[in-house]
Amino acid sequence: MSGGRGIDPRYMQELKQKNNIVEVIGNYVALDRKGGNYWACCPFHHEKTPSFAVNEADQFYHCFGCGVSGDVVKFVQEMESTDFMGAVRILAARAKMPVPEGDFDNERAAELKRKRDTMVKILLDSAKFYLANLYGGSAQAHLEYISRRKLSPTTVKKFGLGASLDFYSLPDYLAGKGYTREELTDSGVLTESKNGKLIDSQGGRLIFPIINAFDEVVAFGGRLLEKADFAKYKNTKETMVFNKSKTLYNINLLKKLKREQTIREVIVVEGYMDTISLYQAGFRNVVASMGTSLTRDQARLVKRYSENVLISYDGDFAGQKADLRGLEILKDENLNVKVVPLPDGLDPDDVVKQGADAYQNCLDAAMPLIDYKIHSLEQKYDLGKSEEKRAFLSEALKVVRTAESESEKEDLLKKLREKTGITYQSLERDLHNLPAERKQTEIYLPPPSETGADKYKKAARFVLAAKLFSAPYAENCDFEGIEFDDNVHKIIAEYISACARNGDRVRPSELFEILDEDSPEFNEILDLNYGDKLSGPVAERFFRDSVRTLEEENLRDRIERYKRLFETERDAEKRKEIAREINEYTKRLKRNGGGK
Repeated sequence: MSGGRGIDPRYMQELKQKNNIVEVIGNYVALDRKGGNYWACCPFHHEKTPSFAVNEADQFYHCFGCGVSGDVVKFVQEMESTDFMGAVRILAARAKMPVPEGDFDNERAAELKRKRDTMVKILLDSAKFYLANLYGGSAQAHLEYISRRKLSPTTVKKFGLGASLDFYSLPDYLAGKGYTREELTDSGVLTESKNGKLIDSQGGRLIFPIINAFDEVVAFGGRLLEKADFAKYKNTKETMVFNKSKTLYNINLLKKLKREQTIREVIVVEGYMDTISLYQAGFRNVVASMGTSLTRDQARLVKRYSENVLISYDGDFAGQKADLRGLEILKDENLNVKVVPLPDGLDPDDVVKQGADAYQNCLDAAMPLIDYKIHSLEQKYDLGKSEEKRAFLSEALKVVRTAESESEKEDLLKKLREKTGITYQSLERDLHNLPAERKQTEIYLPPPSETGADKYKKAARFVLAAKLFSAPYAENCDFEGIEFDDNVHKIIAEYISACARNGDRVRPSELFEILDEDSPEFNEILDLNYGDKLSGPVAERFFRDSVRTLEEENLRDRIERYKRLFETERDAEKRKEIAREINEYTKRLKRNGGGK
């Protein structure tokens, strides 16, 4: 149905038919058939337990360890370190097919590539503008801040730091380069003010370019130089090239480091300045989660570089972070996690300013995650009080139960004995008497507390996955009344709808030709095709709930759009028509169960 990089779709279809993905991948790694898929240890990251699945029916691969996925062409690209046409030539030779000479049209792919390329160019032009500002003679406050943080000119250049001086000079500069208003706002670099003018999204801030693993500027972080009532740090909005939950700051330099040497461990910090200061001090194996809890996509990204992770957040981390979800995600991805203790009230930047040795001492004292959990609990309770000691032990023993070996449990019980004065025998007996944990069935239900954007995105993923992989309960869903916000979701929905119109079979592998390289969001959708996530009555019920969630959100969006129109419209008749539309959509929302 679709072509690859401008090649005739018919040629690409024949090329893939003659290069069965199982046979091709089997020439590189040993595949073991289990159930409906073939499995192997992933060739793209180090692992001991196979998490690399090859789907023969739909002709694509997917790794649950590092998150990579693709079709047979992309696999050859990665394994042979070649470009798209290089992979085509290799596969053509294998199938004894001629290499196409023509450049056939693929309008959709070409348009998406054009939009992405334009966005990346806008971001690069903006980065250059900010950098020029920093040394243009008007950024004294920015330079003073850099000086106070003791950053060298070499470091500033390495990270591409820049300065936004005001809200209007960047819009004027970019407009002079011929970009359209839509292109500029889509990039996230500019936004509309209340009076409709384009302004710099990072106006007046110190600028930190966010660069991906392919050395492309994909977003910016900005820091206020003076105290204010709003956030000190601000990131560019999410775009087709930037998703905060799937990005790590400094991943570009970590990738360069991996080419030079084996990375024994990756240090994960919270923010830009921590990263830059540590890098300057010689700790080049550092990345930042940019202030958010670690996500599964970030964990998989880290895993490409090392299986060992050192979490180095602020010194009050233990006291403040009751939610250990991010650290658990790292462990779930089979990473070896340790937590770096820092003096209370200090962050990595503060410590390394005392010298590299001071920070190295902290790294040397890093504790395994399970020890950290108990340490974290210890901060919550006064063990000198009997009641609080009992509460501490109740929670601590639940942590001990999760230990991976009996020897580790024994060691932890001894530590609890030392902390509390309770005999080892009593602790062991209480551990064995803990109520059994309820085992969770593998279904794709979000937690009850999950609301907003996350709930909407997961609902969209599930609906699209059910359609992609032909779940019986999804057969009659035609996306009527659903508008997808995410660009990847839009493309997938368009593809499925086009297949339905043309009577074509939905083939997930074709989407690798349409979507941009390395789409983490598409990988999340592919994840849902494994296990029992798409089958059974629970999945069917969740599908119906997900469709309703999407429809309700779309109705709310339409209502809000019409309300804004109503506020600006001056013609009485048009205002009446808009009011009728608002009323109709509100009624539909209430009928759907989403009315307030």
